[in-house]
Amino acid sequence: MNYVLPDLCDAYPELITVVEPMFSNFGGRQSFGGAMTTIKCHEDNSLVADAVEEAGNGRVLVVDGGASLRCGLLGDNLAHKAAANGWAGIVVYGCIRDVDEIANIDLGVQALATHPMKSVKRNIGLRDEVLVFGGVTFRPGEYLYADNNGVIVSPEPLKMP
Repeated sequence: MNYVLPDLCDAYPELITVVEPMFSNFGGRQSFGGAMTTIKCHEDNSLVADAVEEAGNGRVLVVDGGASLRCGLLGDNLAHKAAANGWAGIVVYGCIRDVDEIANIDLGVQALATHPMKSVKRNIGLRDEVLVFGGVTFRPGEYLYADNNGVIVSPEPLKMP
């Protein structure tokens, strides 16, 4: 499905909340959307690695990395697993790496920036917690949509007008 956020904003102004502009699009899909699954972690992508092993069923993984700019929380190996397992996209409030390869993977990926260093793996983090960043509350099971215009969330699924 191709999502155009300005059209969704025009059609559903009472439902959507717009995330502050901060993300760049790095994935092979220019637009994506789906029900959210959330992870809160700091410079440890263990839970991200676990999540992408699951069947994505068109969901979007939202990773709150605390806006850390010291390591990547997603690389090409995890992005390939996410795409193969049916995830629609991943939004990282932090950095990713292997961006040239990720650009060729059929997965939506948005992040703050890139960083070549990998994260640590200590299995520290929280799964399916309510997250707050970018002026928006991200609730597991609600919906996120993203394209080159930005990122929006909605309590209900949206259809392109």
